[in-house]
Amino acid sequence: MRKRTRSALVAGLGVLLWGEWANWRASHRGLGSVPAGTEAVVVLGYRNAGPRANAMNRWRVRAGLRSIDPAAPESRLVLCGGACAGPDSEAALMARYATGSRGYRGELVLEEDSRSTWENIAFAIPLLKDADRIKIVSLPTHAETARQYLAEQSPELAARLVRGADYRFGEWIPLKPAVALYGLVKKIQRRTRA
Repeated sequence: MRKRTRSALVAGLGVLLWGEWANWRASHRGLGSVPAGTEAVVVLGYRNAGPRANAMNRWRVRAGLRSIDPAAPESRLVLCGGACAGPDSEAALMARYATGSRGYRGELVLEEDSRSTWENIAFAIPLLKDADRIKIVSLPTHAETARQYLAEQSPELAARLVRGADYRFGEWIPLKPAVALYGLVKKIQRRTRA
């Protein structure tokens, strides 16, 4: 019995560590090294049915806010997402949370028409053109997908991509294996469609 329990614990720990590693790796892909300058931090929305930002959108806003470089001469928070699951856009719900609950007072721009990650990026492009550095924030595997979409839609802007602060060791650790697996499945699906 003890041997089985130990084996299960080791396997569980292995799965958690794999999820951690896969998310760390995703957070470092598709980036350049751009010198400091003005920045745009793009926060991707998550399907939100209620009148307040859901747990995932609140976390994404917090990750976006911690991604802002205090030394940047100018930072813009770009919140993306239309009204996919409820009457209010994801961007508006996240904006209320950022300004009301988190006290954000910097430049804020809403992209409220998109209904998918591809559209998040496509509709945000005009809001990014004057930024020297671009950070895309979401769960790391989702942000990696969005960076790939930006590379397809606007290679010039993709060259300005730098890392956001959406990955932290141990944060969301029980969910990271599922997030990594979902990201892997989506990547395989995109490759088979291409």
